[in-house]
Amino acid sequence: MTEVVLYERRERVALVTVNRPRYRNAQNSAVTYALDAAFTRAVDDDDVAVIVLAGAGDHFSAGHDIGTPERDADTSFPRRAALWWDHTGKAGADRRYSRELEVYLGMCRRWREMPKPAVAMVQGACVAGGLMLAWVCDLIVAAEDAFFADPVLRMGIPGVEYFAHPWVLGPRFAREVLFTGDRFDARRAYEIGMVNRVVPRAELEPATFALAARIAEMPAFGLALAKRAVNQCEDEMGMRAGMDSVFGLHHVAHAHNVEVSKDPLAGLDPAAMKRAAP
Repeated sequence: MTEVVLYERRERVALVTVNRPRYRNAQNSAVTYALDAAFTRAVDDDDVAVIVLAGAGDHFSAGHDIGTPERDADTSFPRRAALWWDHTGKAGADRRYSRELEVYLGMCRRWREMPKPAVAMVQGACVAGGLMLAWVCDLIVAAEDAFFADPVLRMGIPGVEYFAHPWVLGPRFAREVLFTGDRFDARRAYEIGMVNRVVPRAELEPATFALAARIAEMPAFGLALAKRAVNQCEDEMGMRAGMDSVFGLHHVAHAHNVEVSKDPLAGLDPAAMKRAAP
């Protein structure tokens, strides 16, 4: 089986690549835990100063895996992010809550707190769960063809599990993104401060690695402290507590969907979500 996450070290930069291009790098649990292993490897390697997160092929990530043949929502994996029981064998909200607490919210928080700076290298689609991967990184370099969206409101769900929207997008634009489900391009993402740099697609990799190399020149412990300082300030502005409260709303939405449609995603599969996109 093809590795779902690739790892490569280039001088002082670790390149971590989600490797499911056939499915636009949709994230199943296998991807989540492979990412965690790759990030752990980079953190433990003293010769790595910066981590670059990428997606193989034409797209960074189209989000969570809600319909590929390798979807593994019922598979048990070793829990690392949340001290909670295994979701397999559980029923109802218990099953979904425990899985998403570990695989999505918990893992994203764990990665956000890595002591080494991470740079997301984004091309093509960065949608829903793809936003979560990009947002846990400290910097984002986007190709001109990149586009972003969180369309899960079409399922009746208020936003993806790692609800950083008001802090990353600002409250006003966060409402627009959620209320419409519409895409916004790399230039708009740059204008609101979500993206650090926008470059032509052909320049995406060299521009990202040039930025990573520049950061790698700084003292490692100083970088770790500066990263922690910014994270702590975001949390003082309510980011962590806000995520906790919205995670509850997220699961109220799943439960409501099951009550009214017998499906936690309101019967929407990837094809239906694609058709609904403008």
